Amino acid sequence: MVLAACVLASSMAFIDGTALPVALPRLRADFGADLASVQWVLNGYMLALASLTLIGGALADVYGKARMLRLGCVLFGLASAACALAPSPAWLIAARVAQGAAAAIVTPASLALIGATYPRAERNRAIGLWAAASALTTAGGPVLGGWLTETFGWPSVFWINPPLALVTVGILLVFAPKDERIHRRFDVIGAAILASAIGALAWALSQIGPGGARAAADATAQPRTVLAIVAGLGIVGLALYAFWERISKHPMTPPRLVENHAFLGLNVATLMIYAGVSIMFFLLPFELIDRRALSSTDAGLAFLPFTLGVGLLSGVFGGLADKIGARTMLIAGPAGAALAYVWMALGQEESLMLSVIAPMMLLGLSFAVLVAPLTASVLSSVDQTDEGLASGINNAASRIAQLAGVALAAGVASFESGYEVGLAVAAVTSIGGALTTAITPTPAAAKAGGSGEA
Repeated sequence: MVLAACVLASSMAFIDGTALPVALPRLRADFGADLASVQWVLNGYMLALASLTLIGGALADVYGKARMLRLGCVLFGLASAACALAPSPAWLIAARVAQGAAAAIVTPASLALIGATYPRAERNRAIGLWAAASALTTAGGPVLGGWLTETFGWPSVFWINPPLALVTVGILLVFAPKDERIHRRFDVIGAAILASAIGALAWALSQIGPGGARAAADATAQPRTVLAIVAGLGIVGLALYAFWERISKHPMTPPRLVENHAFLGLNVATLMIYAGVSIMFFLLPFELIDRRALSSTDAGLAFLPFTLGVGLLSGVFGGLADKIGARTMLIAGPAGAALAYVWMALGQEESLMLSVIAPMMLLGLSFAVLVAPLTASVLSSVDQTDEGLASGINNAASRIAQLAGVALAAGVASFESGYEVGLAVAAVTSIGGALTTAITPTPAAAKAGGSGEA
């Protein structure tokens, strides 16, 4: 029942993220809004989520995982209702930022609660089931969003969430284990510095992406110097955060996490792997629609082999990782993904089945092998008192990697061979992830070796 509650909680965020884009044309028409406002309906949510996810994980450790998950669900349901009732674009954008902040609590708290509920021997399979449900709800989002928008209007996309939030809170109140809170103060100053720094970096990266690339071409809309200044402020902010954490009596990111080689290596691998898949996800639609002249619907269907592979097989491979260990799978998954990217690049002139569908099946299989063991290994590399923070850091790493991947893809897309070059970069980053996991000590060995874990 706890696993079901965690799946329902995270599904709210995933469904909302994939169902809403389908409703944007109707939403824009109803409000008579411009494209910039519509873009911020998406970007406001993503920026809040990327900026605050790590903080949400830290809050789960300090104030209790089940308690923070309940609070996050309540806030997400209320923010969703505010979105549905929005009388203007400005109201909707503000409510979307609130939704993103709530999702930044829900996502790491749900994973941390799974880690606290399941023993390590069963954790891979539990997280595999969580990942499978997440993938399937993500895949169903566009279909559900389209049907709701056509039948009831765009506000109905947001009305999905309040009932889900109520059910989740009810299950948690009855079945969630008692929270084991750690007795330390929450680092408010560190949280403010970190949120500002990551928010600045995330905003700068989002402006280099598909919407921002067009804006950057217009000097009056988004001067490159502004992007450089904001990105620089973000980097300075991260340096300031690192300094503050060293002198703070109650650091949000304890030094033992930085000294934990297993935890550090797994998060570096996460950055590389998710940057690679984000590059592919940005480039492939242009290849399918612009060069192969597929419709938007057909192009979307080309991604189904990946989504169904992750959705249907993550639980299976999560259970296998419990039996044979995660290391082999953490190497094989990124290596298989790199092979899929190379296959897509070399087969560009071949048929759709050979150059897209078949490698997407391999990519779905590779990520099904990878996702649950990677997430479970991150949680297993720290003590239970740090699992919320560890989940938050890992989620933040994947969000930043996605924004960085889109920025890299937008940069190479302007070249004549941008598709092939971008996929080559994706393959290199994915191989880098495989090599990083290969040289990273196993969580048990790292903890036994005195990485600072008690």
